[in-house]
Amino acid sequence: MEIAAHIRAIQRDGDLLAAAAQRAGLDAPVPSCPPWQVRDLLRHVSYVHRWAAVFPGEGRLTPVTDRASEPEVLGGGPPDDELLDWFRAGHAALVETLRSADPDVQCWMFLAAPSPLAFWARRQAHETAMHRVDAELADTVLANTVLAGTVPTPFPADFAADGIDELIMGFFGRDSGELTEEQRAGGRQSLLVRATDTGGEWLLDLTEEKFEDGNSFANLLECEQVRFIAVVEVSGVVTDLIGEIDELGFERGALVEQIFRQFPMFRGVIVA
Repeated sequence: MEIAAHIRAIQRDGDLLAAAAQRAGLDAPVPSCPPWQVRDLLRHVSYVHRWAAVFPGEGRLTPVTDRASEPEVLGGGPPDDELLDWFRAGHAALVETLRSADPDVQCWMFLAAPSPLAFWARRQAHETAMHRVDAELADTVLANTVLAGTVPTPFPADFAADGIDELIMGFFGRDSGELTEEQRAGGRQSLLVRATDTGGEWLLDLTEEKFEDGNSFANLLECEQVRFIAVVEVSGVVTDLIGEIDELGFERGALVEQIFRQFPMFRGVIVA
């Protein structure tokens, strides 16, 4: 996806998040982020938006070392009667910062990307999108009903596939700890993720030496067939892979569940 498309996604999902939060009310529980209420969700997302805007906005080359802790974030911000307006202001400022930024701006980022601006636009698009789902689920809970076929606003397929790509190629591609004894005993472990609607495929390949990703399934078989032991595959349409809805609300998608089941070392690797 292009930078402009990610910025449009931030605009769209931030507007939907604010609308759902307003309908739900600040006291509504957020079932996908217990024990949060909607006010906590707004404070968290708005803090992240303001934090993220600093880097492309100021060309900051180093991380913020005095970043607030989550309890400080949830205890801060304006009073309740100003919270929605404060969220909308921070969201609008992030969108404008990204839209007006120099495409060649140099600043700190924490995942590989074609450019710093591309990183921040993509990261905040998916950050905002997933928390938009949280806000819409809070709205459903407040209504105290789950209607057949009623789900949060669906993600476009290309956007959902892009989120899977960020998860695998970005977050799960980072150093994440030592193998367990069980994993060492099991030898090489691989997980193939196939999106049946968009045709995307990703391979996660765990070895004793390091965690590798980015190789296509065909290339791995051709280049490393001797070392290849087995692939566990998870497949489905992209929106089901990245997240699914049931009568209890938003659950981790099939993709993340399978990754955590096979590679438990990666629990906790995803951070806002």
